[in-house]
Amino acid sequence: MQEIKIRTADFGEPVVRALLVDVLDELSERYGGSGDDTPIGDDDFRPPNGVFFVADDGERLIGCAGWRRHGADAELKRMFTARAGRGRGLGRRMLATIEESARQAGCARLILETGDRQPEAIALYESAGYVRIEDFGYYQGEEGVLSYAKML
Repeated sequence: MQEIKIRTADFGEPVVRALLVDVLDELSERYGGSGDDTPIGDDDFRPPNGVFFVADDGERLIGCAGWRRHGADAELKRMFTARAGRGRGLGRRMLATIEESARQAGCARLILETGDRQPEAIALYESAGYVRIEDFGYYQGEEGVLSYAKML
């Protein structure tokens, strides 16, 4: 089994875009529609606006997550572990990487939106110290949306 390395990546790289297709496909399976219609700008994940990370097993990308500024907070986006990478603690590693990156960029809190059909994600966030907050963002007020935050 290859060592999984977490590294920064350009959100627009073709290999990253290919992984994001998997992200949206899985969200579409769980929720229907196109998966996630949240607007994301071309520079949302470029410093100083944010950073995007991928998990690389040496053969392919098997995970990703990014953060972007949302006012004074950092917002977690596109957190995903491909089926081939699940069950190895990668989600927790990616989340810790995001938290540290946002903290180093001066953000005091990390916020996120998830959905009630993602019990694995909810369990990860809650076990990592995230607490429910008032809904915000693109899906604010939509049924099944759950918003969380953690002080960094």
